[in-house]
Amino acid sequence: MSYVKTWATNEKLNKTELKKLEKDGLKIFEDIPAYAKNGFDSIPKEEWDLFKWAGLYLQRPKEAGYFMMRVKVPSGVLNYEQIKALAGISKDYGRSIFDITTRQAIQFHWLTIEQIPDILERLQKVGLSTAGACGDITRNIIGNPLAGIDRDELFDTTPVVKEVFDYFERNEDFSNLPRKYKISISASIHNAGHAEINDVAFVPAIKELNGEIVKGFHVKVGGGLSAAPHLAQTIDVFVKKERVKDVAIGITTIFRDFGYREKRHRARLKFLVADWGVEKFKEKLLEYTGPLPEKGEEQTKDWNAGYFYGVHPQKQEGLNYIGFNVPVGRLDADEVFEIAEISKKYGNGEIRTCNSQNFIIPNVPNENVEALLNEKIFERITINPPKFTAYSVSCTGIEFCNLALVETKEKMRRVAEYLDKHVAIDVPVRIHMTGCPNSCGQRQIADIGVQGIKMKSKDKGMVEAFEIYVGGTLHDGGKFNEKLKGKVESSHLEPVLKDLLTYVAATKLPGESFYDYVNRVGIAPLQTELDHILGNVVESVSY
Repeated sequence: MSYVKTWATNEKLNKTELKKLEKDGLKIFEDIPAYAKNGFDSIPKEEWDLFKWAGLYLQRPKEAGYFMMRVKVPSGVLNYEQIKALAGISKDYGRSIFDITTRQAIQFHWLTIEQIPDILERLQKVGLSTAGACGDITRNIIGNPLAGIDRDELFDTTPVVKEVFDYFERNEDFSNLPRKYKISISASIHNAGHAEINDVAFVPAIKELNGEIVKGFHVKVGGGLSAAPHLAQTIDVFVKKERVKDVAIGITTIFRDFGYREKRHRARLKFLVADWGVEKFKEKLLEYTGPLPEKGEEQTKDWNAGYFYGVHPQKQEGLNYIGFNVPVGRLDADEVFEIAEISKKYGNGEIRTCNSQNFIIPNVPNENVEALLNEKIFERITINPPKFTAYSVSCTGIEFCNLALVETKEKMRRVAEYLDKHVAIDVPVRIHMTGCPNSCGQRQIADIGVQGIKMKSKDKGMVEAFEIYVGGTLHDGGKFNEKLKGKVESSHLEPVLKDLLTYVAATKLPGESFYDYVNRVGIAPLQTELDHILGNVVESVSY
C-alpha cells in the first residue's frame, strides 16, 4: 500500500469505515481456505461483510450459511472455456441457477464456504475473477457487449477495458473506497454502457487536435441510482484512448481521498460531485492527470437500453451476431452448457452478456445462422420473444437478498407473461422490477419501474406490494421516471398494470414510444387512470 489514509483520524467515521481501517477487504481471500476447512460456524459475524470484497454475499437468512457469488465479466465478453467453467460451477455447487445481472456479471446462489476455494480455483484457471464484484471497491467494468464487432462503435474498446480492469484488479491502493464504485467504458454511439448511471463513464467523442480528427472519449461522473438517484455530469475534458487509465486512476483517487466516509447513505461519488460541481472536480482531476484537452464532439446518438435481439451483420464481412432473450436473466446450467456448445459449433465459442440480462452469440458466419436458430433450445431462449417478456428486468429479490422486501424474479416473469396474453401495444414497454430502494433492477430508467414495498392490508396485516413509476430513459442525457401515487398489493399487480397499459395503448399516438407518450401527456392523466383502476380493483389499497 503506497498511499496515506488521510481520513483515518476523522472522529466521525461510520462503523464500516472503522472496520476497514483494521483490515482491508481483499484480505478476506487469505482467510477463505481456513474458513472452508473449519466450516461456516468458524467465521466471526463481524467478518461476514468482508466477504463482499470476494464477490460473496450471504443469502437470506444469513445464519443458514449460503452465499451468493458474483463473477465479473468486463464488457460482458466470455470465451468458450469461461462459459463452460461458469456452467460447471452452477451445476456442481449452485443448484443449476445461472443469473445474468444488469451489470453484465454472472451470479450463483446456494454456495457454501467449503466449496469456495475450488470455485475460485476454477475461475482463476479461465481468467475470471470475483475480487471486487461487491464491496467498497471498483466493481465490474461494463461496456459495449459488441466491442470489436460493432458497426456503430468508434473503435474497439476491448484493449482499453482490459487495461483499466487489470490495473484495478486486486489493487489494494483502491480497495478501500467510501462505497461501491462503478465504471462504464463504451465507444458505441447507442450508449451501450448506460453512461449516466455510473460513477464514471467514458463515452465516445471526437476532437480535432493538431489538424487531425482524433477518436476518444468524453467523461461523465457522479451517476448512480439507489434511493437518491443522480445522472452523471460531463467534465470538460477530451480523453485519448491511451489516457483512459490515467483519468480513471485520477477520478478514483479523488473518490478515495475526498469521498464522504461519515454516513454510508451519502458516501457514493455522486454526492461529492453534486457538492463540488464539475468545474471544481475537473480542477482536482487535472492535478492528477496533468493537462487534458477540452471537450470535443460527443458521438452518442441514442440509447438502445441494452437490447440486441435478432440477427445482425458485424463489421467483419460475412459474420453476424445474434441477440437472444433470457426471461428475467435466469438460465439453467444445462442450458448454459448447451449454449456454449452451440456457440462453438456455429461461431467461435464466445457469448456476450448484456445489461438487459440477455446474451449475444457473435461471430456466426452467414451460412451457419439458419442452423443455429433451428436448435431446440432457442424455443424458450428466443430472438423474437413476446413483447413484455422481451423488455422485462428484475433484481434478485427476497428469494435470496437480505435487503429485498418482496419477491421479484419469478413475479416479474409472471407479470410479463400475463401482460403478453392480455395487452396489445405497438411499441416495446420496458418494465423493471426491484425489491427495495437500492434498485439493482434499475427501475429509475425504465418506462415503467415497479418497486417493492410492504403495506398494511385491512385483512392480511403487512403484505408485499409495489409502487409504480413511469417515464424513465437514458436517451439524450437521461431522465428518471416519476412516481405515481398508490400502492398495489402484489396479488393485484398484474391486472392493475394490464388496465394501465390498456389505457396507454388506447390514448397514445401510433408508433409513439412510451417515454414520448409520458412526456407529451404528463403524469396527471396516468395518475387519474391509476386512481380509477385502484378504486375498482384493489379494495385493500392505502394511498
